[in-house]
Amino acid sequence: MPRRERNKFVKRGETIEILIEDYAFGGKGIGRIRNEHGEFVVFVPNTLPGQLVKAQVKKSSKKYAECKLLDVLKPSEDEVEMPYQDIPGAPYIQLPIDKQHNYKKQSTLELFKRIGKVKDIETKFDEFVSSPNTFHYRNKMEYGFSAIGYDREAKTDIDEFTLGFKRRGLWWCGDNLNSDSGLFDAELENHLKTIRVYCENTGLEPWHAPKKEGFFRYFVVRKSYKTNQLLFNLVTTSYDLDKFDLDAFANYLVELFGDRVAGLLHTINDEIGDRTIATTGSISLIYGEDKIVEELLGLNFEISMKSFFQTNPKCAEKLYSKVVDYALENKDAIDNTVVLDLFCGTGTIGQIVASKSNNAKIVGVDIVASAIEDAKENAKRNHIEGLEFYAADVGKFLTEHPEFKTKIRTIILDPARAGITPKTLNKIINLGAERLVYVSCNPATQARDTEQLMQAGYEIKKLSLVDQFPHTSHIETVVLFEK
Repeated sequence: MPRRERNKFVKRGETIEILIEDYAFGGKGIGRIRNEHGEFVVFVPNTLPGQLVKAQVKKSSKKYAECKLLDVLKPSEDEVEMPYQDIPGAPYIQLPIDKQHNYKKQSTLELFKRIGKVKDIETKFDEFVSSPNTFHYRNKMEYGFSAIGYDREAKTDIDEFTLGFKRRGLWWCGDNLNSDSGLFDAELENHLKTIRVYCENTGLEPWHAPKKEGFFRYFVVRKSYKTNQLLFNLVTTSYDLDKFDLDAFANYLVELFGDRVAGLLHTINDEIGDRTIATTGSISLIYGEDKIVEELLGLNFEISMKSFFQTNPKCAEKLYSKVVDYALENKDAIDNTVVLDLFCGTGTIGQIVASKSNNAKIVGVDIVASAIEDAKENAKRNHIEGLEFYAADVGKFLTEHPEFKTKIRTIILDPARAGITPKTLNKIINLGAERLVYVSCNPATQARDTEQLMQAGYEIKKLSLVDQFPHTSHIETVVLFEK
């Protein structure tokens, strides 16, 4: 067997310094190594052209290497100073928002050309929808406790009680959040260090990731933009629970935030896996309510700690308005027909379409039964008629309910990041709908599905991009396909 040729540029595990020259979809910066053997491409996520970075090689092939970002040694000339503490969840916060938009638009359209084989994608481009709030737009944050912190001056890990985020590239290491990150609620984040001191003063230990032991694990906060209230969830192990006064902690939060406190939940998580809500743990209400209410386009939605809800509600309104525009573009084609809302989750899109259309029947389908229960409750609360929800596998639903077969003229698709399996997409194509509105949080899988849809006789009529997550590489797309 021939010996595998050794890479002449980098080897796995090696740490390199590299200048980022270009930007590829998904926030991957492109650097190049040039030597006597030629030119070699290196991808480093969450980086920008013009930055000099320190990165570790994770995967290396003959043509390119994938790296993990360790540190930005020198910023790009495009970056500006920001009054916020930098966190891994906002790698581009120092890049002016219009430049962020340009990178996102260029790289996404390139994806549809390359993967989706849509050569004239620019002519189909409708609109780039920016987030109404560029800062402080998130309605949920998960802060982690750690027994190992990070000394930013010495650039090394240290033993200390921390509450904040994981240090980029160091899974065992926390980094204290001492002030507003610019993404979530400023008042809450400016108080996070006092909450940390409160917990530290109990003498109980924060989670030690390598040893997989400790008491404090996570502090999760949800916020309602409608009411400005905060819902808290403290996640701990059960071992020293008798030494911690949960009622006193609830009172402390009320001292800090007054009537903004909607409620405090406590979750026991004794699993060693790195997840906030354990599969085996219990969750109990310590104070107040266990839900908050959010409003989207005039409709109210109850959100519990576990339920999925759009992270940027103000921008979600713009996203859903675009979906409704595309779905109801030809009003006559909608009336007296069935609009199928597949992968519907808690039924937000279906309810909004139902509230805007006269007499179309909206049918929502999702495999998660608890989401469908929430969807039914929400529809009842909003007094919306003409809506039916089914907990079913999208692929099998169509064979189980043949009564909808010839009536479906519009389908709304909002799948998970992995996109739609070719088999399921085939079943959707076989329904023969005239119009598909495809919403995606991962344009790479959507571009892949586009090729299959085009082969089946659909073509892209319009495409819009929605910037749900400023300062990150994420972008949402809404595409209108017509036969």
